[in-house]
Amino acid sequence: MTSESDVLELGPGQGRAYSLGRMRAVFKADHDESGSRYAVSEWWLQPHCAGPGAHLHEANEELFYVLEGTASILVGDTWRMLSKGSFLRIPAGTMHDFENRTDAPVGLLNIFMPSIVKWFEDNPQD
Repeated sequence: MTSESDVLELGPGQGRAYSLGRMRAVFKADHDESGSRYAVSEWWLQPHCAGPGAHLHEANEELFYVLEGTASILVGDTWRMLSKGSFLRIPAGTMHDFENRTDAPVGLLNIFMPSIVKWFEDNPQD
């Protein structure tokens, strides 16, 4: 049975933030909070900002929801333009990337199953 102490509530901007140049990640929940079952993060990209680079996760599915702006998201060999309110599921083993090709900021909500922590350990960011 869960208790009120198991509830996680974070306000806007709260979480573990990582500045990655012109891109910023805010992790709302990952290994500690989810028991390594999933990771939930926000990704904010300044105008004309490249993302993490094309990559894939052999055993991890990712979900993206566009919070703000229009995101360019690579799925396989195809770049898709997704506007605010759009949703995208990327199956495990699929090459993908995201970036902002516009003049306005882009915000993405990302859900990664299971947790993304191992990927970041294996792929340190500058």
